Amino acid sequence: MDANKDGCLDWSDYQKLADRYIQGYGLSKDDRRARALQTFCQIYWLELLRHAGVDGDRLTRDQYVVANRLAVLDSSRLNVTEMGGHAIFDIIDADGDNEISRDEFARLMRDVWKVNSPGAMDLFSRLDMDGDGAISRHEFIRAVREHFLSVDPDAPGSIFSGHV
Repeated sequence: MDANKDGCLDWSDYQKLADRYIQGYGLSKDDRRARALQTFCQIYWLELLRHAGVDGDRLTRDQYVVANRLAVLDSSRLNVTEMGGHAIFDIIDADGDNEISRDEFARLMRDVWKVNSPGAMDLFSRLDMDGDGAISRHEFIRAVREHFLSVDPDAPGSIFSGHV
């Protein structure tokens, strides 16, 4: 998450995350998918600051870890796993058929995450939990939940935390 490698997170790190998706998929800033992701990132950043209880606009790694866990568990204002997962899914699902194909996933790996290793597509198989050749919205949201809530490093959602 620390895009500029300064040892802390601030809004610019989240902006860069949103920009990677927007640029990777060639979306205009006015595209509703780009706006949804941008809005999610802004709201989530504010939730992180609220849960961290800091006066400033920067979080150390430890503050981020604690705030992230609290923000995910407290869905009174924002359900991170739902809103963020759906916003990202809508961008990856470029043809709008409500599932992520192998080609759409390959584009995510190549154009957003800049991963070109042969094993990258093994991640697709981990997320395609029912083995039907596509990642459904349900499978994707489940993986996002696992990313935030599971302690199992082998859960499909663990791929979002750096196993790429």
